[in-house]
Amino acid sequence: MKYPKIPLAQTVVQLCKLKHIKHIVISPGSRNAPLTIGFTNDSYFTCYSIVDERCAAFFALGIAQQTNETVAVVCTSGSALLNYYPAVSEAFYSDIPMAVLSADRPKHLIDIGDGQTINQKNVFENHIVYSANLKLDIKDENNLPKKEELPIFKSLENKLERILGLQQGIQSFNEAEINTALNLAKLKKGPVHINVPFDEPLYELTETLTVKPEVETLDLKPVKIDDAELEDCIDEWYVAQRKMILVGVLPPNSVEQKLLEELADDDSVLVFTETTSNLHHPNFFPSIDKLIAPLSPEELKALQPEILITFGGMIVSKKIKAFLRQHKPKHHWHIDEKKAYDTFFCLTKHIEVSPNQFFSAFLSKITHLPKSNYFDTWTSVKKHRSKRHLEYIKEIPFSDFKVFNQVLKTIPNKTILQLGNSSAVRYAQLFNLNPSLQVFCNRGTSGIDGSTSTAIGCAAISNKQTTFITGDLSFFYDSNALWNNYIPNTFRIIVINNQGGGIFRILPGHKNTDNFDNYFETIHHLSAQHLCKMYQFEYAKASNEMELTESLKGFFNKSKTPKLLEVFTPRTENDSILLDYFKFIK
Repeated sequence: MKYPKIPLAQTVVQLCKLKHIKHIVISPGSRNAPLTIGFTNDSYFTCYSIVDERCAAFFALGIAQQTNETVAVVCTSGSALLNYYPAVSEAFYSDIPMAVLSADRPKHLIDIGDGQTINQKNVFENHIVYSANLKLDIKDENNLPKKEELPIFKSLENKLERILGLQQGIQSFNEAEINTALNLAKLKKGPVHINVPFDEPLYELTETLTVKPEVETLDLKPVKIDDAELEDCIDEWYVAQRKMILVGVLPPNSVEQKLLEELADDDSVLVFTETTSNLHHPNFFPSIDKLIAPLSPEELKALQPEILITFGGMIVSKKIKAFLRQHKPKHHWHIDEKKAYDTFFCLTKHIEVSPNQFFSAFLSKITHLPKSNYFDTWTSVKKHRSKRHLEYIKEIPFSDFKVFNQVLKTIPNKTILQLGNSSAVRYAQLFNLNPSLQVFCNRGTSGIDGSTSTAIGCAAISNKQTTFITGDLSFFYDSNALWNNYIPNTFRIIVINNQGGGIFRILPGHKNTDNFDNYFETIHHLSAQHLCKMYQFEYAKASNEMELTESLKGFFNKSKTPKLLEVFTPRTENDSILLDYFKFIK
């Protein structure tokens, strides 16, 4: 096997291997050549070559999202590193492990006017779990004393011993920093940055390893729920007659079904789930906005919980946030091993265990359930809303709303659904999804910038068919995501093209003015057709209900290439159709 000659490069690669980091996403460059050589010459690693660093990092995030293991991204020095930042921040807020390995120039070559050189130290400071700034190896040939400096042989011997001692100290420092960073990526489920300085020559190879780095293992102690805190929760639970459980982003199958069944059987409990929660039960309340949006002030007051329990990641629904901020519960418990956001400005407990741990301990101690009509009251409202929902769909013309109704029904069972941000995930929230689907969306920072790349990373690693539904602005923004060789033929993209940022038409603002059209909605007349030709996607389009029905018939069938369906909807009608929906279902 061939190895990079530089000891530091060998150390990084070997420790990644010893830490079982298998997937390596590399963007081409020269300064990162020692790392590229090390990873690509070792068959243990699965390496991907993606030119655009922003896309590469989101692609890696998609892999880590599916494997729940640390994925490494490797780039050259300079602005290449900064292009990782959107994905790093998404990983930070979504609790996804990622290792950023950035090559750098030696310290003495920084800020002297060299190209592709920036100050890379701690560049992700506010959105990183750990930053490791490694030290440059000592090159023996550059540190040897000159002849005139060596009056006796002893001087040379002492000089060599000093150099060797310095290099051993540098090696120990680097090993400790790499170990710490990679351990924390796994332990804290977040991104870490390892900045690796290399001096030239960069491309030299060797057939033997010159380093044997030591692995520092994680000593994970089991976390137990505090007994006193548990007793407090039980006491509060028995007194309350209105409890609301609100679930944010969760990986599929992360909560035991028997616990969900127990929560669903309590008539004093409403379980509100989002599309991204991946939790399903007939007694739960999905489509939160459908329930809340039409409520009168008196009805909102009646819905106000005494206890609010939250777990999972970020909440999509703005309406539930506004409701709970105005109608605060007396107690708000957030269950999460890592962090608790005071989203509703009334947090009273952060229970630092997993939802499974908490509910297993908690529900086993609930011996009787207080009588309540909370569940029955709001179940009747839910049924009414669902009936009106179906009636509304029959009345409306072809639009974004109607497209989502058609598309979501056709996605094959037991497949993956990736959702773009902005309008796409919010429309999906209004429908009851097929419970066999696994749903993902970048809700850590909720940006539109890397949704396509993340979906492709997911599709590349998963053995399930992946469908990605996105809006036009998000798709065109991240069109470089299609520029890689790892997109499986089973991958499907549905672009809902309403010729601009349609969500801005729903928000407060002066619509239909030149200023709004150009700087908010950003009207365009672009199509994905030519991108599909360039990147070898099978392309289809639809502009009405009949065309959409026909296009969807064979869209998910096997094919020799991935497919994209572009659905054109009426730009100036979508917003009124959506806003009228909430009036109609009341």
